Order: sequence, then structure tokens, then C-alpha cells
Amino acid sequence: MKLLKTIGLSFLGMVSIGSYAQEFDASLQLRPRYEYRNGFKTLMPDEVDAASFVSQRSRLNLNYAQEKLKAKLTFQNIRTWGDVATTTTSDKNGIAVFEAWAQYNFDSNWSARIGRQVISYDNQRILGEIDWAQQGQSHDAAVISFQKNSDKLDLGFALNTNAENLVAPTTPYITNYKSMQYAWYHTQFSELNISLLLLNTGYEYAKTITDLKVDYKQTFGTYLSYKEKNWDTNVGLYMQRGKSSGTDVNAFYAAANVGYAVTSKFKAALGYEFLSGKDQNDMSTDFKSFTPLFGTNHGFNGFMDYFYVGNHQNSVGLSDAYLKLSYAQNKWQFALIPHVFSAPNTVLDASSTKMDSYLGTEVDFTTSYALQKDIVASAGYSQMFGSSTLERLKGGNADNTNNWVWVMVNINPRLFGIK
Repeated sequence: MKLLKTIGLSFLGMVSIGSYAQEFDASLQLRPRYEYRNGFKTLMPDEVDAASFVSQRSRLNLNYAQEKLKAKLTFQNIRTWGDVATTTTSDKNGIAVFEAWAQYNFDSNWSARIGRQVISYDNQRILGEIDWAQQGQSHDAAVISFQKNSDKLDLGFALNTNAENLVAPTTPYITNYKSMQYAWYHTQFSELNISLLLLNTGYEYAKTITDLKVDYKQTFGTYLSYKEKNWDTNVGLYMQRGKSSGTDVNAFYAAANVGYAVTSKFKAALGYEFLSGKDQNDMSTDFKSFTPLFGTNHGFNGFMDYFYVGNHQNSVGLSDAYLKLSYAQNKWQFALIPHVFSAPNTVLDASSTKMDSYLGTEVDFTTSYALQKDIVASAGYSQMFGSSTLERLKGGNADNTNNWVWVMVNINPRLFGIK
């Protein structure tokens, strides 16, 4: 603690400018999580055993602010308990930089942020932090922001490559997108919030052995939310157009959620999501399956991550009808969320016969308890009741018990702050 304070005071002394008021803040996050995976992400095959492990995120957050300048530096280590020996001389993953950005405020309306940063908007369906994943998600980007009253506009830009090359590479850059540009606009009319997004992402591919190309895909649409008294609702509508690996993209997404606070402690919500897909007997080369791109997809379509979490890309799409019941009492929170999944496009069996569209039902239960303001314990149980159609898509055996259990502690103390 004394060392951190000394570092903070030295940092303030080095960057001191005139009589600007300055702040320095340091916080820590330790987040171990136990998981029991018995059919997580895919149906459990026969004659295999479930997996269990403990993963942990350890983060150090350093924040600096003065009149016109803000900066943030976040170090993190992600590990699985036991992935290095107890007597190891080096860590398997080491220390990584999760965020490293500086923001300059030109005036009360305009600002610019540059560096490694989280890009997250609205309900995080298209752009999100993916905080559930221990490593999270951040981008190397520049973002220019304008804000006046209830109007806000963000313009983002990113360009990625794999090294400081002397000449253009001859193999595609496939670790990430090659370039990204976006515009996000938000405004509010009374209780109605409106967001508009236009996102352009370029991915590099080899058209021929010696010819590298970048195809650009556009994702555009709106997110609307409305809240009044006990009612709240939101709607998301997005389309995708452009090119991907030389083929046309034509996909769309629609979602709606309506919630009602029955009491101050109990709330019920009903929702539906539709992500377009492609019939398995469709012979066209077009991409018709919607991709949520950089969304926090674990928070959608069931917590067991059967869909759109590193899987189910360019597939038959998804229809997800769900009910969410939540209850809060003192330091406790509970939620029960059943999902009914179906395929909006044709799935064929081994003999090329069309199968039933019903994929399965997942039931998620979560609970959390706040021991104090900076320590929260949480846990969850989920079970997938899959169908033969889901089995056809995912493999495994739908007749096996497919469930998932997790227990997590989030310890997030503020170490100190200096003004």
C-alpha cells in the first residue's frame, strides 16, 4: 500500500501542470470462479466425464484525471488454478495490458480518446466489454466524442496489423479485424432513449496466394429503450450488408423485451430475439447469418453459451423466446430465466430430410449476495434440455444430462485515491 501511494504521488508530481486540480485513483479486482461443465457450449458426448476448474482474473486499475486530461492503465493476469507448478519461476500468461488510454477534453462538448480501451454501447449486443470472460474485451482505437445536453455522438477508428512490418505482409491478418470505423449517436426524448449505430469492419483474406484483399461488412441499426413507472421496454433492429471473403452479406437481427415491476422487489420480463440464418439446403454462397460481432454474447441466448460465443457462426440462425423473473431482497438477488430455442432456417438430417425447428429449452438460475460494497459472491445453475435437431447441429447426445454450475467471488476494493 505504501509503495502504491509513493508511485501515485510521484506520478502526480511528474505530470503536474500549473494549478490544475488532479486526481489519482487505484483499485484492485480479484475474481476467482469455479465452474463445473457437463454439456457447456455443446451437448455432452457419451462416455466422457465433466470438466471442473477454477479460473481467476486479477486486475490493477490506475486512473488519472485533471482539468482536460484523463488517463487509465489496467494490468491484468488471467489464470487457471494449477496451470503453472507451485515452484514455477515464470507465469504461463504473464501480465497483460487490458486498458491503456488517454482522453483529452477540448472543451465542454468535444473530447478524444486514444489507446487500448473498452468500446461498449447500449445493451452490448453489438459492441460490449464481455466482462463475464475473465480476459474481457478491449480495442486499440481512437474515439472522438461530442456531447451536448442529451445528444451524444461517438466516432471510432481502428487499424490493426501483426507487427511493425517493413513491407506489406504476404499472409492475411486473421487475429482480429484489419480495420474498423463506426458512428454511434444517442439522444433522449422524455422517457424514450434512441441510439443509432453504423459500424464498418474490414477483414483481410487471401483472394489468391499472392493477392490479399480486405472485405468490408456494414452493421447498422437502432436500439430503443423506454421506461415509465413500472414498465420498461427495449427494441433492437440491425442489418448486415457488404462482403465477407469475397461473398455477399445479407443478414438481419430483431429483438424486443418488455419488463414490469410487479413490486419494488419482484420484476418479470418477456423477450424475444431473432437472428437470421441460412437453410442447410441453400446452395447460394451468400452469408445470410447475422453475426453479433463484438457483443457481450454470454448475456444473451442462455448462459450455457450454445450460441454465438465462439460458435454457431454462419449457421441456421436462432429464434429465442425467454422469460426473466428477478427478485431482490436486502443484499440478495435472484433470477430465473427459461429460454425456448428454435432454428428459423432449415436443418437437414443425415438423409437430407428437414428436421423439426425446435432446438431445446435452457433454464438458468442465478443468485448473488453482497457481503459488503466491494465483495460480491454469486452462483448459478443452468440446464439444457436439447432436441435431436440441436444434437444434429452441435453433436453430442441430447439424452445425456447437460448442465453447468458456477460459483464466483468478485473482490473489488479501492486501494487509495489522491486529490
